[in-house]
Amino acid sequence: MKKVKFIQMNEGTKEDYLLLNKNEKKFIEGTADRILKFMSGLSNTLEGYQITRLEHSLQTATRALNDKADDEMIVGALLHDIGDELAPLNHSEYAAAVLKPYVSEKTHWIIEKHGEFQMYYYAHHLDGNRNQRDKYKSHKYFKETVDFCENWDQKSFDPNYKSLPLKEFESYVNKIFSRNPYSN
Repeated sequence: MKKVKFIQMNEGTKEDYLLLNKNEKKFIEGTADRILKFMSGLSNTLEGYQITRLEHSLQTATRALNDKADDEMIVGALLHDIGDELAPLNHSEYAAAVLKPYVSEKTHWIIEKHGEFQMYYYAHHLDGNRNQRDKYKSHKYFKETVDFCENWDQKSFDPNYKSLPLKEFESYVNKIFSRNPYSN
């Protein structure tokens, strides 16, 4: 495999950066496959839940699909908690960052803010502010984010819910991540 000649970026030539650009485009094309592989490994979870993170994600996405959400919102629902593994304190922002180049402003905002909106269901039990989301009341996507949490996310911890398997969402993930990331 051909490699760049530089050891410091300021020494790179046009040829070096053209090579890296070509390799990066190929790597970006594999993003959907890497995400699906990562999702399939979410069999561990924070202790105490009745289901795994994967099952939570599948339930959330299945509910979005059953409610006839658009393709990118179905993918957003599937991936909304992927940050839990590596960024548990800001998992929403992590998931939103992964999605941002491929989805609309609306989907990005909903996924980015859903963690704060979910606090409505539990923060008061931990002496926190359950109305953390109210600071966004005037935002154009406030209602849609409340609906995301109420109708899909907070309901999706049910060990008896019949969710679709990850395989059923592969085409949605492939479709969204095959978009030109520079067009959104």
